[in-house]
Amino acid sequence: MSLTPPRRYWLTGASNGLGASLAEEILKTGAHLAVTSRSLAPLKVLSQRYPGQVLVLAGDMTDSQTVRETGEQIAEIWGSLDTLILNAGTCEYVDAKQFDASIVEHVVRTNLLASSYCVEAALPLLRAGTAPHLVGLASPVTYLPLPRAEAYGNSRAGLRYLFESMRLDVASDGVEVTVVSPGAPDTPPAAKKDPSAPFLWPAAKAARYIFEKLKNRPLEIHFAGTTVAELWPMAKLPCKTELTIGKSMVRSSPPIMDSP
Repeated sequence: MSLTPPRRYWLTGASNGLGASLAEEILKTGAHLAVTSRSLAPLKVLSQRYPGQVLVLAGDMTDSQTVRETGEQIAEIWGSLDTLILNAGTCEYVDAKQFDASIVEHVVRTNLLASSYCVEAALPLLRAGTAPHLVGLASPVTYLPLPRAEAYGNSRAGLRYLFESMRLDVASDGVEVTVVSPGAPDTPPAAKKDPSAPFLWPAAKAARYIFEKLKNRPLEIHFAGTTVAELWPMAKLPCKTELTIGKSMVRSSPPIMDSP
């Protein structure tokens, strides 16, 4: 009787927070896991704890050449890939009084472009895999604009569109796509930005929830209660913008009209 080979995952942003907890959930099933992060030390510790299961591929995923080489390494060692989980990302707020476009560039490159590079490298491997699954982390902030979120919201909205459009294009290849909207898990960068935000899910709890839901391959995974939690830190920021949840943005005065 032949044994089913272990499932092969590629997880980005695996060195800390939600990514590290997701890695634990995956490895506990006996699966094989390729992990990427800029920090090499935590990945080596993980490989020592799960000997024979972890493929350590440290590198900066915002560098397209590095990502291409990472995909080539996975192809050389495994030949194909079953699941890609795009977890890596960052969050930085923008000060409109001193608007700095380099912040937008950095966040978009880290969140959106790096994920696009990974999709490019992984798609041929997924097409050759078993029951291939593409999983991407977006955010509830894409549902409505928030103050100071010009960079973060921009990148996450782009990610959502990337994943949902990709779902249409790869369906004929048998690749399924799930979008995860984790809200504000209690991990960097969310916790570091506002540690007083309520309803933050501990990373381990969030990872268990996500991994359990992924078994059914839903179109999207939501966290109960986190959409409101996502808005909480924004309400305390120094901005006069009023938010009415479920309604449009409210102005304190009529808009200035252009003269003919």
